[in-house]
Amino acid sequence: MHTLKGKHIYLRALEPSDLEFIHAIENDETVWEISNTQTPYSKFLLKQYLDNAHKDIFEVKQLRLVISNYKDDALGLIDLFDFDFKNSRAGVGILIKEPNNRLKGNGSEALQLLIDYCFTHLGLHQLYCNISEENKVSITLFTSKGFEKIGLKKDWNKVNGCYKNEYTFQLLNSN
Repeated sequence: MHTLKGKHIYLRALEPSDLEFIHAIENDETVWEISNTQTPYSKFLLKQYLDNAHKDIFEVKQLRLVISNYKDDALGLIDLFDFDFKNSRAGVGILIKEPNNRLKGNGSEALQLLIDYCFTHLGLHQLYCNISEENKVSITLFTSKGFEKIGLKKDWNKVNGCYKNEYTFQLLNSN
Protein backbone atom coordinates (compact mmCIF):
# COMPACT_ATOMS: atom_id res chain seq x y z
CA MET A 1 0.00 0.00 0.00
CA HIS A 2 1.78 3.08 -1.20
CA THR A 3 -0.51 5.27 0.91
CA LEU A 4 1.15 4.01 4.06
CA LYS A 5 4.61 5.25 3.16
CA GLY A 6 5.89 8.51 4.54
CA LYS A 7 9.10 10.46 4.31
CA HIS A 8 10.86 8.78 7.25
CA ILE A 9 8.65 5.84 8.19
CA TYR A 10 6.11 3.47 6.73
CA LEU A 11 3.30 1.38 8.14
CA ARG A 12 3.23 -2.33 7.38
CA ALA A 13 1.24 -5.40 8.26
CA LEU A 14 2.30 -7.65 11.10
CA GLU A 15 4.62 -10.51 10.18
CA PRO A 16 5.45 -13.73 12.08
CA SER A 17 8.93 -12.27 12.62
CA ASP A 18 7.34 -9.51 14.75
CA LEU A 19 6.60 -11.96 17.58
CA GLU A 20 9.56 -10.91 19.76
CA PHE A 21 8.89 -7.20 19.17
CA ILE A 22 5.20 -7.46 20.10
CA HIS A 23 5.99 -9.71 23.06
CA ALA A 24 8.43 -7.11 24.39
CA ILE A 25 5.84 -4.31 24.04
CA GLU A 26 2.90 -6.23 25.49
CA ASN A 27 4.98 -7.32 28.49
CA ASP A 28 6.53 -3.91 29.22
CA GLU A 29 4.80 -2.80 32.41
CA THR A 30 5.88 0.81 31.81
CA VAL A 31 3.37 1.07 28.93
CA TRP A 32 0.53 -0.94 30.46
CA GLU A 33 -1.19 2.24 31.60
CA ILE A 34 -1.26 3.53 28.03
CA SER A 35 -2.61 0.29 26.58
CA ASN A 36 -4.93 -0.63 29.50
CA THR A 37 -3.05 -3.91 29.88
CA GLN A 38 -3.23 -5.63 33.25
CA THR A 39 -1.49 -8.95 32.71
CA PRO A 40 1.42 -10.19 30.60
CA TYR A 41 0.81 -11.92 27.26
CA SER A 42 2.37 -15.27 26.44
CA LYS A 43 4.23 -15.86 23.20
CA PHE A 44 1.67 -18.60 22.48
CA LEU A 45 -1.25 -16.14 22.60
CA LEU A 46 0.66 -13.55 20.59
CA LYS A 47 1.55 -16.17 17.97
CA GLN A 48 -2.16 -17.02 17.67
CA TYR A 49 -2.87 -13.31 17.27
CA LEU A 50 -0.22 -13.02 14.54
CA ASP A 51 -1.67 -16.07 12.77
CA ASN A 52 -4.97 -14.18 12.48
CA ALA A 53 -3.53 -10.72 11.82
CA HIS A 54 -4.12 -11.06 8.07
CA LYS A 55 -7.90 -11.05 8.52
CA ASP A 56 -9.87 -8.16 7.08
CA ILE A 57 -10.62 -5.14 9.26
CA PHE A 58 -14.31 -5.49 8.37
CA GLU A 59 -14.26 -9.00 9.89
CA VAL A 60 -12.15 -8.54 13.02
CA LYS A 61 -12.99 -4.87 13.75
CA GLN A 62 -9.34 -3.93 14.31
CA LEU A 63 -6.12 -3.34 12.45
CA ARG A 64 -2.63 -3.30 13.95
CA LEU A 65 0.27 -1.99 11.87
CA VAL A 66 3.98 -1.82 12.60
CA ILE A 67 5.65 1.60 12.40
CA SER A 68 8.95 0.93 10.64
CA ASN A 69 11.81 3.09 9.43
CA TYR A 70 13.40 2.59 6.03
CA LYS A 71 16.16 0.47 7.59
CA ASP A 72 13.29 -1.94 8.37
CA ASP A 73 13.60 -1.40 12.13
CA ALA A 74 10.27 -1.82 13.91
CA LEU A 75 9.78 1.37 15.96
CA GLY A 76 6.28 0.91 17.32
CA LEU A 77 2.68 -0.02 16.69
CA ILE A 78 -0.37 1.90 15.55
CA ASP A 79 -3.82 0.42 15.97
CA LEU A 80 -7.36 0.90 14.81
CA PHE A 81 -9.80 -0.69 17.25
CA ASP A 82 -13.57 -0.84 17.71
CA PHE A 83 -13.94 -0.44 13.95
CA ASP A 84 -17.62 0.40 13.44
CA PHE A 85 -18.58 0.10 9.78
CA LYS A 86 -22.20 1.18 10.30
CA ASN A 87 -21.22 4.45 11.98
CA SER A 88 -17.97 4.92 10.00
CA ARG A 89 -15.68 5.31 12.99
CA ALA A 90 -12.75 3.68 14.77
CA GLY A 91 -10.52 4.24 17.76
CA VAL A 92 -6.80 4.93 17.33
CA GLY A 93 -3.88 3.96 19.55
CA ILE A 94 -0.17 4.48 18.99
CA LEU A 95 3.02 3.50 20.77
CA ILE A 96 6.68 4.07 19.94
CA LYS A 97 8.55 1.33 21.83
CA GLU A 98 11.94 2.81 22.71
CA PRO A 99 12.14 6.19 24.48
CA ASN A 100 15.06 7.23 22.24
CA ASN A 101 12.77 6.92 19.17
CA ARG A 102 10.07 9.13 20.72
CA LEU A 103 9.64 12.86 20.13
CA LYS A 104 11.40 12.58 16.75
CA GLY A 105 8.33 12.85 14.53
CA ASN A 106 7.85 9.10 14.02
CA GLY A 107 4.52 9.00 15.83
CA SER A 108 3.34 12.17 14.14
CA GLU A 109 4.13 10.85 10.68
CA ALA A 110 2.56 7.47 11.46
CA LEU A 111 -0.61 9.07 12.80
CA GLN A 112 -0.96 11.29 9.72
CA LEU A 113 -0.51 8.29 7.41
CA LEU A 114 -3.19 6.38 9.33
CA ILE A 115 -5.61 9.33 9.32
CA ASP A 116 -5.22 9.72 5.55
CA TYR A 117 -5.70 5.97 5.03
CA CYS A 118 -8.82 5.87 7.22
CA PHE A 119 -10.50 8.81 5.56
CA THR A 120 -9.44 8.10 1.98
CA HIS A 121 -9.42 4.29 1.71
CA LEU A 122 -11.68 3.08 4.52
CA GLY A 123 -14.19 5.90 4.09
CA LEU A 124 -14.41 6.61 7.80
CA HIS A 125 -16.24 9.68 9.03
CA GLN A 126 -14.44 9.93 12.36
CA LEU A 127 -11.58 8.71 14.50
CA TYR A 128 -11.31 8.93 18.27
CA CYS A 129 -8.78 8.20 20.97
CA ASN A 130 -8.67 7.94 24.75
CA ILE A 131 -5.73 9.57 26.52
CA SER A 132 -4.84 9.80 30.19
CA GLU A 133 -5.10 13.35 31.50
CA GLU A 134 -1.41 13.11 32.48
CA ASN A 135 -0.15 12.03 29.04
CA LYS A 136 0.78 15.48 27.72
CA VAL A 137 2.89 14.06 24.84
CA SER A 138 -0.05 12.11 23.38
CA ILE A 139 -2.44 15.01 23.91
CA THR A 140 -0.04 17.28 21.99
CA LEU A 141 0.36 14.69 19.22
CA PHE A 142 -3.34 14.12 18.64
CA THR A 143 -4.35 17.79 18.93
CA SER A 144 -1.61 18.69 16.41
CA LYS A 145 -3.46 16.45 13.92
CA GLY A 146 -6.79 18.17 14.51
CA PHE A 147 -8.28 15.93 17.19
CA GLU A 148 -10.52 17.88 19.56
CA LYS A 149 -11.08 17.15 23.23
CA ILE A 150 -14.75 16.19 23.54
CA GLY A 151 -15.01 14.81 27.03
CA LEU A 152 -13.44 13.92 30.34
CA LYS A 153 -14.07 10.56 32.00
CA LYS A 154 -13.41 11.09 35.71
CA ASP A 155 -11.61 8.39 37.72
CA TRP A 156 -11.74 6.23 34.59
CA ASN A 157 -8.63 4.06 35.00
CA LYS A 158 -7.21 2.61 38.20
CA VAL A 159 -3.42 2.72 38.06
CA ASN A 160 -1.32 1.55 41.00
CA GLY A 161 -4.26 1.97 43.35
CA CYS A 162 -5.10 5.52 42.19
CA TYR A 163 -7.89 6.55 39.85
CA LYS A 164 -6.93 8.69 36.87
CA ASN A 165 -9.00 10.80 34.53
CA GLU A 166 -9.06 10.11 30.81
CA TYR A 167 -9.93 12.42 27.93
CA THR A 168 -11.69 11.41 24.75
CA PHE A 169 -10.55 13.14 21.57
CA GLN A 170 -12.31 13.07 18.20
CA LEU A 171 -11.39 13.90 14.63
CA LEU A 172 -14.15 14.31 12.05
CA ASN A 173 -13.49 13.83 8.36
CA SER A 174 -14.15 17.23 6.79
CA ASN A 175 -14.49 15.82 3.24
